[in-house]
Amino acid sequence: MRKTPALLLSGLAAALVLSAAPAMAQSKGDWTLGVGVHNVDPKSSAGDLNGSALGLGALPTKVDSSVRPTVTFEYFVANNVGVEVLAALPFQHDVSIDGVGTVGRTKQLPPVVSLQYHFANSSKVTPFVGLGVNYTKFFSTGSKGALAGTRLKLEDSWGLAAHAGLDFALTKKDALRVDLRWADIDTKVKVNGNKLGTANIDPLVYGVAYVRSF
Repeated sequence: MRKTPALLLSGLAAALVLSAAPAMAQSKGDWTLGVGVHNVDPKSSAGDLNGSALGLGALPTKVDSSVRPTVTFEYFVANNVGVEVLAALPFQHDVSIDGVGTVGRTKQLPPVVSLQYHFANSSKVTPFVGLGVNYTKFFSTGSKGALAGTRLKLEDSWGLAAHAGLDFALTKKDALRVDLRWADIDTKVKVNGNKLGTANIDPLVYGVAYVRSF
């Protein structure tokens, strides 16, 4: 099971305390800028890789979580309907094998483009949902531990992404956002050019952000 998203719960508590204004208007032609912090929390198991090319059997693989600052830009193509782009500083993850320990480290950038619908209402809280596509770029990947000295490679990934959250109005143009994402991230793993299979990372991404409407 995944860890309890303490960052998400803390943000929700803060939003409930601070929100004290009517919800932001979401009209065609508006755009928003969000700055926050998010945790990429991969599945508890990325699956078993095939270690036969290394003279080994099944390799139960895990990828750890990482917290980094994020930025979002959303343009409203219609009332309450926006196209959002997510960017972030590179997330860094350790890769481990059960019973072996940490065998590598990688960085990744996960830009996401989503079409989102905001449920406008007269309260301080505006829920929203979105669906889009994620591209994950892996880089600066290196081996360590039992695989030290080998060439570890994680191939880039395309996949669907889902998004849901709540905007708590602070003023007519400012809000505190608490949100949760899911991304389909499957990366092919190679060691010294040998294909070991696919790691199914599929993380939850949760956090908080300050959002300004223009």
